[in-house]
Amino acid sequence: LLCLFLLMGLITLVLLCKYNRNIISMPKSSQAMHVFYDDVSNISSEPKSWEESRQNCRQKGADLMIINSREEQNFVNQFKKHLWIGLTDSETEGTWKWVDGTQTTTSYWNQGNKEPNGGTWQNCGEIDNYNIEDSWNDAPCSNRQFWICEKRVSP
Repeated sequence: LLCLFLLMGLITLVLLCKYNRNIISMPKSSQAMHVFYDDVSNISSEPKSWEESRQNCRQKGADLMIINSREEQNFVNQFKKHLWIGLTDSETEGTWKWVDGTQTTTSYWNQGNKEPNGGTWQNCGEIDNYNIEDSWNDAPCSNRQFWICEKRVSP
């Protein structure tokens, strides 16, 4: 009977992991990888500039995370860290684009601070607080902080 319960629990766990669209975390050396829908995300273990962070992501076949939905925003905010995301206006001041060249379709700028507010010297996007609705901030790209990479795992 005990074996039957253990087998049922194992089957349930496998089915939950396969069909449930929640986050699955697994350690990978000193970093953590997370599966979110069809993406694998990786949180850095050491702070770097925005450009260095992006280079690190690209070396892994990924890029800085693009946030296109509330679910992705919730996902990123759960880590409770200041994180570089794949958002920049370095090409044209005031025109915020994702690292894939698309313009933002959703926005979670910190309205209390009237973000983005940094002008020409704050051209990179970050998560800087943990209020889901108001967590984006523009910051100097040379700031050193953690970052989140994102890689699509399905077409």
